[in-house]
Amino acid sequence: MKNLLIVLGVIVVLGFIAFGWYQSGYNQMVALDQQVKSSWAQVENQLQRRYDLIPNLVNTVKGYAAHEKGILEEVTRLRSQWAQATSVPQKVEAANSLGAALSRLLLVSENYPNLKADQTFLTLQSQLEGTENRIAVERMRYNNAVQIFNSYQKSLFGRFFASQTGLTQEAVYFKTQTPAAHEAPKVQF
Repeated sequence: MKNLLIVLGVIVVLGFIAFGWYQSGYNQMVALDQQVKSSWAQVENQLQRRYDLIPNLVNTVKGYAAHEKGILEEVTRLRSQWAQATSVPQKVEAANSLGAALSRLLLVSENYPNLKADQTFLTLQSQLEGTENRIAVERMRYNNAVQIFNSYQKSLFGRFFASQTGLTQEAVYFKTQTPAAHEAPKVQF
């Protein structure tokens, strides 16, 4: 009888240990997934800020650079594409294209001395530059969360917990899709 109680006690303790391990691993997988989603929400928050600033910037530049219509139309078109994107890869591609077009739009100011001195333009340009910096920081945080999630998901126990939680899909990194981003910018004086 005493041996039976000892064996039963060991089985109960092992059961609690196994349950604790399972609960811990399961919860970690869910927490990592939520971290990826939260990080992506912050990226979208900053992309939305940029999206909201663009009409003001475009309207300010329009007054000075009426013949730069092509760039203005492209920025407006790409802004709409970002708003219509539904998946993370589509939003990444749209955000990268929009960033490149905004860079060209800001270069327009070099041709218009009055525009460079306009306080509204300077304020908007400063806000846009700050937003671009925030986007870069949030993209880095998102990619870090994706790296941690994907690494855990591919680990021995992570695979098991990924299948248990239904989180078997690898998270998508935010990568630049713009070929110009891989080249050093040319500065001319």
